[in-house]
Amino acid sequence: MFLLLFFVLLIQFFTYWIFEPLASFLEYILEVKSFPMIALISLFFLFSAKNIEQN
Repeated sequence: MFLLLFFVLLIQFFTYWIFEPLASFLEYILEVKSFPMIALISLFFLFSAKNIEQN
């Protein structure tokens, strides 16, 4: 039981160690104050793309 708990804690530690910088970077980039600009740019690209059915 303790061996299983040790492995689970080890996996959680390494997962946090690997993905925490990426999550922190994305949290910094996608701040709430920049969300309207990101949404506007994504809507622009969404509606400016050519429709596939027009071929």
